Amino acid sequence: MHDSTSISTSISTSISTSISTSTPNANPLLDFAGMPRFADIRPEHVEPAIRGLIDENRALIERLTADPATPSWDGFVAPMEEAGERLGRAWGVVGHLHSVFDVPEWREAYNAMLPEISRFYAEVGQDLALFEKYKALHDSPEFVTLSPVRQRILEHALRDFRLSGAELPDAQKPRFQEIQEEQSQLAAKFSENLLDATNAHAEWITDESGLSGIPDDARQAARAAAEAEGKEGWKFTLQMPSYLPVMQYADDRELRARMYRAYATRASELGNPELDNGPLIGRILALRDEEARMLGYRNFAEVSLVPKMADTPEQVLGFLRDLAAKAKPFAEKDLEELKAFAKAELGLDTLEPWDVAYASEKLREKRYAYSDQEVKQYFPEPKVLDGLFGVIRALYRVDILPDEAPSWDPDVRFFRIEKEGANGPELVGHFYLDLHARSTKRGGAWMDSARSRHRNTWGSDTPVAYLVCNFPGPVGGKPATFTHDDVLTLFHECGHGLHHLLTQVDELAVSGIHGVEWDAVELPSQFMENFCWEWDVLQGMTAHVDTGEPLPRALYDKMIAAKNFQSGMQTVRQLEFSMFDLRLHGEVEASAGPVAIERVMALLDEVRREVAVMIPPAWHRFPHSFSHIFAGGYAAGYYSYKWAEVLSADAFAAFEEAGAGKGSLLDPETGERFWREILAVGGSRPALESFKAFRGREPRVDALLRHSGMVAQA
Repeated sequence: MHDSTSISTSISTSISTSISTSTPNANPLLDFAGMPRFADIRPEHVEPAIRGLIDENRALIERLTADPATPSWDGFVAPMEEAGERLGRAWGVVGHLHSVFDVPEWREAYNAMLPEISRFYAEVGQDLALFEKYKALHDSPEFVTLSPVRQRILEHALRDFRLSGAELPDAQKPRFQEIQEEQSQLAAKFSENLLDATNAHAEWITDESGLSGIPDDARQAARAAAEAEGKEGWKFTLQMPSYLPVMQYADDRELRARMYRAYATRASELGNPELDNGPLIGRILALRDEEARMLGYRNFAEVSLVPKMADTPEQVLGFLRDLAAKAKPFAEKDLEELKAFAKAELGLDTLEPWDVAYASEKLREKRYAYSDQEVKQYFPEPKVLDGLFGVIRALYRVDILPDEAPSWDPDVRFFRIEKEGANGPELVGHFYLDLHARSTKRGGAWMDSARSRHRNTWGSDTPVAYLVCNFPGPVGGKPATFTHDDVLTLFHECGHGLHHLLTQVDELAVSGIHGVEWDAVELPSQFMENFCWEWDVLQGMTAHVDTGEPLPRALYDKMIAAKNFQSGMQTVRQLEFSMFDLRLHGEVEASAGPVAIERVMALLDEVRREVAVMIPPAWHRFPHSFSHIFAGGYAAGYYSYKWAEVLSADAFAAFEEAGAGKGSLLDPETGERFWREILAVGGSRPALESFKAFRGREPRVDALLRHSGMVAQA
């Protein structure tokens, strides 16, 4: 996923200071000459750096808005964008550390400045004098002489000013600003509560018989976790590398049930009341509804869709319901097969939610004669990375090489991307790779920008990305091994990274992932996942962790046969999340104050009755951990995953067509075209135009249904 808590409007990222980048500064957060100085940055640097940058930005805005002359791009927009990039980079480092190194000192430093930065961005978005300057440039004779990209940036800026409340009456602006500040604080608290609640629960096993079924590598990691605390036995936690093996393989049904309940009720009233996200959800929804109504929209879903590809909530809901109608019969068939198997083969008369992963794995083993654990042994981390980098080299004719830079953890690696130029290798960009789970790192996987490509008064900056996952680390002296799902996740996040790193746009506001419609931003990431199913790709990225043997063709064939195992159930689950999110922000009345969590749960029940086939227990508290929509920028936008999956499957079909009969889909000519028409252009033109430039037509849903195995058999 692309999960960033950065401010959503382009205006927000367009303000900072104009100090020369070559000026040495004792505060490492203010050193923009190279990579972030993670080895030197301390929590005490945050307040003076960010406050100083904000003060200087305000001075810059005051000077620019006081100038009576008609604004020009070079005299007005350029200094604003150069300044904004610097504040964005400094605060981006702080936000990044809050996500990957969430110790008390950094949490305190982040939260201390969060209201200040939120207030600043809110007041900039409402600055009518600044808005008038942008409008004056838009209406001036210079506008028609600007490139289409710069014209698009100005039009987006005006749109974002309106969404930020610039046209509100002065009497309403303070309240609108308060709403933005409080939402930022609530989102941060939501994430912190979830991380703390996740870390708070552990299952201790002291008798080895309780480990029955759990794979050796998961046992070793649990033993190491116990030893780290000076205790006997095995410690299992709610962190994904520990939780998933228990749910998928543990024969102890009671252990699975306890773990499931602990995971399903995280950050709710059923646990530590201080970590209950329920009241935060109610308040967030009320604030979003109030914001929407102040801006003249019926609900927050309408606000969310203004900068997206989709036009209306009704259009999106129609898309989701159409897909649900196609997927639900397959999901119902999946569930009936699973129930029948669980009863006949496992003695489970009633299939409970904590049995689903376990029974599914047993059914897969019986039906396809292989297990995820067996496949996992063929994906040691070094070999997977070699294979991933090999795909990128083949598609885009670039090279990926180890490099060095300070990082936030010894486990983090750093790489450079180069391409061959007229005078030898040319630098394309850099990325950090932080793959393993830690107790101080928030869950999930994401890509974020450390620096964006752009040309400025002191030269050009190449892009830098953070790629972050939560995979199991090495145990027992062996390299970490990844499940195939882990490999898919890695390719997914790398797809986001390539979108950011391979951009050829020099305008900051639309470089890389910036300015790309949110419901199209998942196209490059989901596109990359497809290569993880190709034999010629897997041949080069597998080696058994003990023997070094590549993945056997017979095992690969079983994986392909099982590729769409339970795809119906997986699809309706994603549709459930998407419809719940969209309806929550489009239908729930919040004008009377915070939304009662009972209303939220009731809506989720409605959605489940419409699309779900497996209904969780009444005590399940899914919304309390739904970070995507309450802390991650996907509010009324979670549908983007399915929307973009239509685009990504159709785009990948071009590689299937080009590689037909050639033994490989790694076609460099098609890859070059995908780079040129999709990755290179970033947000410099509408995503639909980019897709049509690559495919030569409008997107079609056929490839997605075919890839998912949801095509009626003749």
